[in-house]
Formats: sequence, C-alpha cells, structure tokens
Amino acid sequence: MAVHDLYRDYRLSWFGREGEAGDVVLASRVRLARNFARLPFPNRANRQQLAEVQNRAASVFGRIEETAGQSFDAVGMDAIAQMEREVLAEKQLISKRLVENPAYRSAFISRDRKCSILVNEDDHLRIHAMASGLDLRTPLDLAFRVDDAVEETLDVAFDEKMGYLTSCPTNLGTGLRATVLLHLPGLVYTRNINNIINISQQLGLSVRGLYGEGSETVGNIFAVSNQLTLGFTEQAIIENLMNAATQIIDNERRARKALAMTSKERLEDAVWRSFGVLKYARFLGESEVLELISKVRLGLDLGLLHEATAERSSELLIASRPSYLKNLAGNDNLSQTEIDRKRAAVVREILAGGAPGQEKAT
Repeated sequence: MAVHDLYRDYRLSWFGREGEAGDVVLASRVRLARNFARLPFPNRANRQQLAEVQNRAASVFGRIEETAGQSFDAVGMDAIAQMEREVLAEKQLISKRLVENPAYRSAFISRDRKCSILVNEDDHLRIHAMASGLDLRTPLDLAFRVDDAVEETLDVAFDEKMGYLTSCPTNLGTGLRATVLLHLPGLVYTRNINNIINISQQLGLSVRGLYGEGSETVGNIFAVSNQLTLGFTEQAIIENLMNAATQIIDNERRARKALAMTSKERLEDAVWRSFGVLKYARFLGESEVLELISKVRLGLDLGLLHEATAERSSELLIASRPSYLKNLAGNDNLSQTEIDRKRAAVVREILAGGAPGQEKAT
C-alpha cells in the first residue's frame, strides 16, 4: 500500500463489522506508553533532545518491522501538510498532539494500518495497535512485539516500584490503555446509557466519545477504556475491560430487541428515512451524517434494511470527516457549505458502491 493511500483511502481493516460481536463493537485497540531512559519527557525536552528521541526510534525501525512481522511507512510530521496530518488523526492513526506540534515528531504506520507508533507525542513512544470487533488480545500481542523490539536494543525508563515511567501519572505501571469502541443506539434510545456510564466508572473505566478525551459523543459511538494502570497487570486490565464490554454488549442487544418488539414500525421508519436522506441529500452536516449512519447501521443489524452493508456504514464514518473531504478535493480552504456538499456527494458515491471522487455531475 503506497504512502499516499494513507490520506485518500477510506477503508480501515480494523474498523468495521467483522470480528467478534461486530454488531455492537466497531473495534478494539491498545496503547503502550514508553519513554527512553535519561531523556526528559517531550513536554520538557528541548529541540536537541527531541531530535535524539527521533534518532533512537529510527535506529530500531528495522528491528520493529522484523519482530512485529509488519511493514511500516515512516512519516515525518513536518514533512507533510497539516491537512494530511488531520486526515491521519481522523483515522486515529496519529493524535491531535502531532497535528498541532509537527516539529521533531513522526509516526511509523503499518501498511495494514493496524499499528501506529507515535514518536514524541506526550511520551517518547506511544505504540497503538488495533483489531476488529471485541478482540483486545490480538492488538496487545502486536504491541508487545513492537515493545520487545524497542527494549531489546534501547534502555527504557522503568522503576521497580512504579513500573514504566510516563509523562501522565495515570499511565504509570504498565503504561497500557485499552479501549473498546462500541455502537450503542439501543441503550441511548431506551435512555439507559447513563446507567452504563455510571457503572463503568465504578469499575475503574472511562467512557468518552469516538475521538477520545474531551470529544463529543455523536453517532451513538462510545469509547470505553481503563482509567489506571498502576498496580494492575496487563492481563488484569484486559480481562476487566473485556468483562465490562461483554456486559455492555448484552445490555445493548437486549435494548435493541426491546425496541424492535415495542416500536418496530417507528424504528423501521426512522431507519429508512435516514437511509433516504443519506442516499439522496445534496448537503449533509458532520454531526447530522453520523446520526444518520447510526440509525442505518442499527437497521442493518436488526435486519430492517438490506439496501446497504455494515461495511459501507463504517467506510462512511471515515469518508465523511472534514479533513478527509478537503484532502480529497485538494483544497484546504473549502467553505462549510462546500464541505457539506462534498460530504453528501461522497456518501452517495459510497452507498452506490463506488469510490469517492467518481460520481458524475447530476
């Protein structure tokens, strides 16, 4: 896969309906935070020290590819346009930190897009690995292999009592943040989502929007993660989150079943109306399209709609984002009206089975 596909491709192999519990779980991901010994954290480092971190990361690049069994694209953040950085952030392959502060920052992104290693983010290295459905063990194994390649060659900041030393105290210990992305329209529509959020917090889990801390919850997509790592093993963190996610999935499926039994006609009408708007609209807003996609996906999962696929709905979540649309148009100065027009055109193209940019004028 060519590097330019990083910015134009709207399919992510780990983000969709395939995998365990794919009707509810969009994806699973893990992140390991690591820092090199005897160098300050990025927020305290000067340019020379940030450059040294980049050099150390680059020195193990080949070893990472060999140990992880992956081919990676090495992307310097200051070597690409801001719009391209924003596209990578929309795909969750890099963070907003790298978008806003590109100097002396880079990313190694695997060709299958299931792993990205961020250099000089909040920590020297942040190793991200992703998988479809409810599957935290596969990405954890991949992240461990990358970590092994680093630690076999370089000294990593580690304390016998505190574990891995990280820039944020909540990441001390294992440095592991595990996340499950869940589509929960049933719990939202039956007004049970707050109960789930409260219970999750009591279990030491955080519940956020799709794009992490501080992001708005739209499209009924929630990211459920562990809050602390100190004092817990990686296996305990994964098991706790898996158990919680399984309970949430069961509750979501019961809520969907209740909706289908008590309000089937109204639900079916909402699903088909949403599909009709997506298929024929000439202007679509960002939040609007996410809510419409959520209803269409619910209809597909409940067998109320057969005119599209869940895979297409997942593709729309990427292809409808503003920076992706600007990059597709080759214009970073599109007005909001132009973005909404372009978004509607791309949605129509994908629902019709085509690719963005192929629709003929109508």
